[in-house]
Amino acid sequence: MEHELSTNRALWDELVEIHAASTFYDVAAFRAGQSTLRPLELEEVGDVRGKRLLHLQCHFGLDTLSWARLGAEVTGVDFSEEAVSLARRLAEEVGVPATFVCADVLELPRNLSGAFDVVFTSYGALTWLRDLGRWGAAAASSLDRGGILYVVDQHPFGGVLAERDGELVTDWPYFADAPAVETSQGSYADRTAVLANTTSYQWQHTLSGVVNA
Repeated sequence: MEHELSTNRALWDELVEIHAASTFYDVAAFRAGQSTLRPLELEEVGDVRGKRLLHLQCHFGLDTLSWARLGAEVTGVDFSEEAVSLARRLAEEVGVPATFVCADVLELPRNLSGAFDVVFTSYGALTWLRDLGRWGAAAASSLDRGGILYVVDQHPFGGVLAERDGELVTDWPYFADAPAVETSQGSYADRTAVLANTTSYQWQHTLSGVVNA
């Protein structure tokens, strides 16, 4: 799995600069005070004032810092050094206190154990997890008594579908054991981006697998 992890990390390191410049992330609006959080997670997570929140796979921290602006004491974790470096710079620029840690979310640092009221992960994160069991254990170990794990993402069956000639077709088995190897240019935030790192490994998880992790 080390090859898959290092390949994905190289891609995400490269995507940081591309995403930070994209209209999708609109960093300028964030700097001006706009939140990147959606009404769904704001309503379901609820009031975070004074709560300790751990954001897993935080990318370069816009959601993490948006939670901090709402009063949470936040820690963001990502495996990309480039992402964590930018997140720290943004936190300093906007004057929002936050901690960012570069680590594999399957192997969280021990000092994060039992420290949080909320563990948060969101859109597009689950497909990059090579071991749901280890992820679930890491998230659980990070929670204080009475804390919650909050996951918001598309239904896993969405990863099975692809559009061809205007129609949805099944493109990958729902019950897949091996990772899908994808080679492509661009990203969800900038379809025109030209990448040096074009290969990624993604894992198809079932809904029951996520719930039982």
